[in-house]
Amino acid sequence: MKIVKYIKIAVLFLTSVVLVSCSKEDQVGESQLNYNQPTKTELDNWIGINYLNPYNINVQYKWNQNTVDNSRYLFPPLVEKVQPALEIVQKIWLDSYKTIGGADFVKKIAPREIVLVGGVNLNSVGTRTLGLAEGGQRVTLFETDYIDRTDRANIKEFIHTIQHEYIHILNQNKPFDEKSWAAITPVGYTADWYNYPIPVSNEIGFITSYARSNINEDFAETASVILINSKVEYAAFLAGIKSPTALAALKAKEALVVKYFKDAFEMDFYALRDEAEKNTNAVIN
Repeated sequence: MKIVKYIKIAVLFLTSVVLVSCSKEDQVGESQLNYNQPTKTELDNWIGINYLNPYNINVQYKWNQNTVDNSRYLFPPLVEKVQPALEIVQKIWLDSYKTIGGADFVKKIAPREIVLVGGVNLNSVGTRTLGLAEGGQRVTLFETDYIDRTDRANIKEFIHTIQHEYIHILNQNKPFDEKSWAAITPVGYTADWYNYPIPVSNEIGFITSYARSNINEDFAETASVILINSKVEYAAFLAGIKSPTALAALKAKEALVVKYFKDAFEMDFYALRDEAEKNTNAVIN
């Protein structure tokens, strides 16, 4: 009886070994890992040549739910809209800073990723979010599908986004004089900035209504609005301000922006503006 019992135990042990062995073989044979490298498209190669290689900026245009707000109706850009949008950003933003700031300026200070979104990022209060800067490492640009390079106003609005968000990145590297800035318009900042028409905000010393949200946005808006307008266009804007107090405030803010670029980066802000204007004309024409 004991011999029979030992034989049964031995058989059960061997069976267990065989089952474990088979299980391991099945796991190896049915691996779900994909070691194949994705095939690069002509667009991917163009991005590598114009963004990734020279500036170490990755461009994400394929859908990734981890980089967008999934509570909103957003979608990836049309593939045929990606390169035209990036060409505009390259010409007006990258090339302008490269010419005035030096070949290595954007290489050293830049978002390491640009995310393109095709549609409108509409907020509950009726405003649109045109762009986001996250931690100085990623910039998201919305409404890529609606860019029209024959329309100057459209191009200015689109490039306003990257200019504005890049100012935030510059400020994160070298802060501006917040104390002096806050003293220019000590009142007027409000979380309800979207309830005020732009001309009303202009007449109390703010370049846009969004500039009234806080001093950081005020600085970024002031710098970026000047950068997307020519010298003549901005002079015409100032000439339309009726309040002497508001005009003085706008000019004081402009002076602080110019000083910031000179002191922080040894850069001529007006030369940067003129270069951006020249490149904007090249894009539109």
